[in-house]
Amino acid sequence: MQANKQHFDARQRGVSLTGLIFVLAVLAVLAVFVMKLVPSYAEYRSIKGGIVKAKATGGSVAQMKSAFDKSAEINNVDTISSRDLVFSRDSGETEISFAYEKRIPLAGNVSLVIDFAGTTELGGAAGARAAAQ
Repeated sequence: MQANKQHFDARQRGVSLTGLIFVLAVLAVLAVFVMKLVPSYAEYRSIKGGIVKAKATGGSVAQMKSAFDKSAEINNVDTISSRDLVFSRDSGETEISFAYEKRIPLAGNVSLVIDFAGTTELGGAAGARAAAQ
């Protein structure tokens, strides 16, 4: 009978209940951030795609604005409209840029502020930020 008994180490192994609760709380906070940030980022990607499509239509600025508005309506973009776009013609080709600020309420009076900017210009979003100011 003595030979069949298992010998247990005196130390305990594994995660304590307090440690588990702490890890789950951190994961819950991260999940809330992700759930609040993903829609804003998806809308930003839709806006970037909309200005690329608008530029691809060519034509006048009014036609590009109309194309962007159609794309924004299809993708449910509410943050900006064609009135907020900046059209420039520096190198002979019309470039479209935008910049906006998104406030995401987290809890109570705590909010997360994200500055989004984009352009069809190959130089990046630096021109869009300058145009917005």
